Amino acid sequence: MRLTYTPLNLGRYLVWGGFALILVLAPLIFSKGAALSILSQIGTVMIFGLSYNMLLGQGGMLSFGHAVYSGLGAFFAIHAMNSTGIGALVPTSLIPLVGGMAGMAFGVLFGYVTTKKSGTTFAMITLGLVELVFASSLMFPGFFGGEGGITTNRVRGVAVMGITYGPQVQVYYLVAVWLFASTVAMFAFTQTPLGRMANAVRDNPERVEFIGYDTQWVRYLTLILSAFFAGISGGLSAINFEIVSAENVSAIRSGSILLFVFIGGIGFFFGPLLGTIVGIFFSVMLSDFTPAWQLYLGLFFILLVRYAPAGLASLILMLLRVAGARKFARIWKPLLAVGACVLVALAGMVMGIEMLYHLTLDSANGSVMTRFGQAIDTKSAAPWLVAGALLLAGMVGYRRFQPGYVAVWSDVNAEIVAQQRGGVA
Repeated sequence: MRLTYTPLNLGRYLVWGGFALILVLAPLIFSKGAALSILSQIGTVMIFGLSYNMLLGQGGMLSFGHAVYSGLGAFFAIHAMNSTGIGALVPTSLIPLVGGMAGMAFGVLFGYVTTKKSGTTFAMITLGLVELVFASSLMFPGFFGGEGGITTNRVRGVAVMGITYGPQVQVYYLVAVWLFASTVAMFAFTQTPLGRMANAVRDNPERVEFIGYDTQWVRYLTLILSAFFAGISGGLSAINFEIVSAENVSAIRSGSILLFVFIGGIGFFFGPLLGTIVGIFFSVMLSDFTPAWQLYLGLFFILLVRYAPAGLASLILMLLRVAGARKFARIWKPLLAVGACVLVALAGMVMGIEMLYHLTLDSANGSVMTRFGQAIDTKSAAPWLVAGALLLAGMVGYRRFQPGYVAVWSDVNAEIVAQQRGGVA
């Protein structure tokens, strides 16, 4: 017998260990107010985003209807929680599996039809599918609950080791456990032959067919697995919110997860994790402070696509690459200058948008608005002059420092490439 030595992949253990540590410590750091509920929501959407990235990032399948599998999984999960028979047998901690199995079942049903086509045709079929399911959710109130949806009480399930899931912290740790397990499983999928073949179908389906593989079956199997994890996300959402409605199977929800995954970066496995954090920040946290949150989200997305089309993950990895090459000292000053100018311009723009929104949507309450404890008269000239001055100063400063930063950045990256090729930097 021949023995082989495989070196320990310490970096991978550190990454997964760090991820687990963050999940454990997060509620200890963010423990005020509704923080635990938001953390639980972030965890469920992270699973949803990772499952969607199995389609788009791994398989190149642009879907506008992925909420079908998450939403239907949530409906089956909440009915299981309300069922006297199932609820007495299945503990709440395993209810997400009910959602996962339901999502997988509908993946088997719908996926066989949708994956017969690829590209734009696949995207349009999924859009029609989500509209069909959404309409059905209003047509069959017996199962979907009509416009009011279905409610439940998560503490009615079987308590395991005294865990009732009444306190929100218990729900969070349930979400955290499922998030970690699902993330490991979806990452493992990327290392399997099917995961590699999905990449090949994404990049060159004609060549895959030439060597004898059925591209439709590769897409079909990938969608089924993706639907399973989307259903798990739906089951966790049912536990967290204790309500499931037609919104869970809507095109709006499908579009939201598409937006979040693009923000994070579809070309990177951990991209949806970043995109979810940003997306929840805009849609949940920022919406509590301003009615213009959708405008800010749209502007952020446009700027990201313009300057970092590969998403936030690409920006982080590029900076880590520079830091790993020990050249970050050369770019941090111009980067700081450009960042400061952007923040100044952003402050002026936000100030102007908030005053404009107040004048157009909240003028019945008077011309004075309060932001960050400061009273601002939107009909006075001074605040508008301040906002304009900040915006102008930021734009001028950006035009002044941006060329120098681009030049330094290009030189540093050229030197890194030369080093990697064995040249002299």
